[in-house]
Amino acid sequence: MSTPQFTIRPLDPLADAPMVHGWVTPKAAYWLMQDASLTDVEREYMAICAAEHHDVFIGEHEGRPAFLMERYDPAHVELVGLFDARPGDVGMHFLVAPTDTPVHGFTRAVITAVMRTLFADPATRRVIVEPDVRNTAVHRLNEAVGFEIVEKIAKPEKDAYLSVCTRESFDAAVGAAL
Repeated sequence: MSTPQFTIRPLDPLADAPMVHGWVTPKAAYWLMQDASLTDVEREYMAICAAEHHDVFIGEHEGRPAFLMERYDPAHVELVGLFDARPGDVGMHFLVAPTDTPVHGFTRAVITAVMRTLFADPATRRVIVEPDVRNTAVHRLNEAVGFEIVEKIAKPEKDAYLSVCTRESFDAAVGAAL
């Protein structure tokens, strides 16, 4: 697979909600929104867009929406009381749009693009994730881009593997200095 061309733009919670609704329902089990209505999705992403410490983006591949990316400050969102965030820590979620014609290596290219985007900010020292312990596919992807599991944590909605990726471990994993 050649290197895909991605662009990332802020999510528009009203204009993008119908598309995102189709992404998070019904197949994205680990996104925890299988039964969400369109209004629920609009409200969720309006709240994220309005939040001080949480951002959401649409990633496009060759001009077409292909994935969702969330960036958050783990000192204020998701991991408060569960993790001692350090300066330079950035939390991340990503979701690749469902497709009837999967392309081998595409999801790995997406997570690599997400990580490059996050590490493009010189203030980002580590990326933090907390995927569901049952999500073996994302654990393999995380490992492929340099994440290391720190510990299993109990969040209100799931048991998760708190994982950390430093800039150095990302560079070593993907073989490209930023």
